[in-house]
Amino acid sequence: MEALTEVRDWLSGRGLEVVLIVLGSVLLARFVSWLGGRITERIDARSTGGDALVRSEAAKHRHSLTQVLTWAAVVLIYSIAVFFVLDRLGVPVTGLVAPATVLGVGLGFGAQRIVGDVLAGFFIITERQYGFGDVVAIQVVGGGDPATGTVEDVTLRVTRVRSANGEVVTVPNGQIVKVVNLSRDWARAVVDVPIPTSVDVNRVNEILRDVGRDAFRDPALRPLLLDPPSLMGVESLDLDQVNVRMVARTLPGKQFEVGRDLRARVVLAFRNQGMNVPPPTTVAAAANGDGPAEEQP
Repeated sequence: MEALTEVRDWLSGRGLEVVLIVLGSVLLARFVSWLGGRITERIDARSTGGDALVRSEAAKHRHSLTQVLTWAAVVLIYSIAVFFVLDRLGVPVTGLVAPATVLGVGLGFGAQRIVGDVLAGFFIITERQYGFGDVVAIQVVGGGDPATGTVEDVTLRVTRVRSANGEVVTVPNGQIVKVVNLSRDWARAVVDVPIPTSVDVNRVNEILRDVGRDAFRDPALRPLLLDPPSLMGVESLDLDQVNVRMVARTLPGKQFEVGRDLRARVVLAFRNQGMNVPPPTTVAAAANGDGPAEEQP
């Protein structure tokens, strides 16, 4: 009977406090997660207008920062709850300092990669190298093909990228050695038009200029363009053909859509002029520069 009485007293005293602490920490963590989700949804709604690829750089940074702060707050809540539970259970927390120090040192040697991932993620977010919704090409340690796609999640430890095929690629931040951001501030669609050497280049230039002017006047394409497409001229010369380049500055992430539209317009314009020329087959797009990048559907 005395044992049952002691158990009942403990459950009605410290036991109840332990249950309330655990329940309160779970509810608080879920509230923080819900609040972080609502904040990120509001940031996305204000900055994109329904398009996940067109958003300001500040909005991308706020989205990533909100996710990281939410994760840190949840970890802090559970950590504090553990200490309170140990205290209510009568475990001397101060006596755990020395073992925890030894354990921390051991984990430090064994978890150097995790620490490196967290530090790299911290600098990625604070330096605004990329954020949620950016189209990036990430090169990791060891070489190989870069992970190219749209950033879906950025935490202190990993970056998740969805490729054009719908595949989700998870990259540890500490393994990243190079990042090509294809949607920072603005992007560029580059269309190389191959034509036979027998065709009058000046005539081709006039046709491409007309294509650029018509594209900029098109109400469907005009919102995606920052300025009228420009003609760069002959880019390369081969034995049987020359490549004439046309470029267009676009909204971030819209270079692929604009490039496809311009190619279709070029083919149609040449066909209307009765010119027997091959359709353009090489399109490269780059953000903030002239470097080529892999095209995405």
